[in-house]
Amino acid sequence: MESAINKVVLSGFAGADAEVKTVMNQKLAKVNLAVNESYKNSSGEEIKKVQWFNLTFWNAKADIAEAQIKKGTGLTIEGRLQTNTYDAKDGTKRYSFDIIVSEVTIRENEKQNAV
Repeated sequence: MESAINKVVLSGFAGADAEVKTVMNQKLAKVNLAVNESYKNSSGEEIKKVQWFNLTFWNAKADIAEAQIKKGTGLTIEGRLQTNTYDAKDGTKRYSFDIIVSEVTIRENEKQNAV
């Protein structure tokens, strides 16, 4: 049987300052990451699009996020994709996806004001 791989690498900009809290005696930080994409459609027109990703940092990584990640901070992260399921108010099943960050590089001299 083949081994499975769950690995995500993203590079973008923080949409807001890291939100930090404690969950079951562990530090947790949440950050939204904007990744800018562009492509040309069939008419040759350039289309720009922003993809948003939910990042989750635990413990020591959460300390780094709290101290260094502010709105517009350039980030490159590596982690794994986690799927979450919940019931909406209308009773339908909903899904959300988080990236559990294992490595983070903060791009010091790169900042974007409008994400």
